Amino acid sequence: MNSNQAAVSNQATVYVVDDEAQIRNAIGSLCEETGHQVRLFASTDEFLAESLASGPSCLVLDVRFPGTSPTGLELQRKLAESGVQIPIVFISGHADVRVSVEAMKRGAVEFLPKPFREQEILDAIRHGIERDRRRLERESAEHEARQRVQTLTAREREIMLLMAEGLVAKQIAAKLGVSEVTVKVHRARMMRKLGLRSPIEVVRLIDSMGLEAERFGAGHSQI
Repeated sequence: MNSNQAAVSNQATVYVVDDEAQIRNAIGSLCEETGHQVRLFASTDEFLAESLASGPSCLVLDVRFPGTSPTGLELQRKLAESGVQIPIVFISGHADVRVSVEAMKRGAVEFLPKPFREQEILDAIRHGIERDRRRLERESAEHEARQRVQTLTAREREIMLLMAEGLVAKQIAAKLGVSEVTVKVHRARMMRKLGLRSPIEVVRLIDSMGLEAERFGAGHSQI
């Protein structure tokens, strides 16, 4: 499965994987009526062969499938192992508490027993899409932050990280063994490149990069 082949789109895509054509088509029609793109699959094998859209999405997934196709839980596990973070709404015609608990522990959005009301499935799908949209926004912010940080010199990165620790210019100068004026010059350039105005914004920028910020750690740069 390749999530990078499809063009980036803000329109949400709903994937419905169920071996019962009636249910599959009914959910698909509901989603189309609410303005979503829909892709229907009769088995988990069919879904695994699909290229995912790059916009926000949600997977409506049955638990059991005939033949040798992976079960819904097996597909959930495969996706997690592959780093595919699509939100999953499970549906099932079998009341199985153990399966539903396991699915939810692994991060499923909802587990709905069949038959379910139209509003129930629509609410669950909407929740899944909103969760995925937030994830994509976070990833976009992280990517943008990394790109901006990459424009900094080694000294500017050092000062950025020390500012994030709460150090003022005088303290940074002492730690780096340079003059306070030098620190202020580099700090001004760094803030201008990043489009920031305060130390608080520096902290937020580093937070938006998550643990990746450690890769920009201070080294022993020269003036």
